Amino acid sequence: MAVFEKIQEIIVEELGKETEEVQLETTFEELDADSLDLFQIINEVEDEFDVKIESEDGLNTISDLVKYVEAAQ
Repeated sequence: MAVFEKIQEIIVEELGKETEEVQLETTFEELDADSLDLFQIINEVEDEFDVKIESEDGLNTISDLVKYVEAAQ
């Protein structure tokens, strides 16, 4: 499974959104994700991909998160 699809799955599960709502260009703000939601998503992503995300700064869109994970692998 591609990085985007797995991250998309995590976000859908954590936020209770529809898959269609979570696209690469979607921002976390558009998903109504607060800082606690983002923290939980980042924890899940770190566990899934065995990466360490030091800060959520600069992670504004789903694409930003996907690129971060791909670069860290």
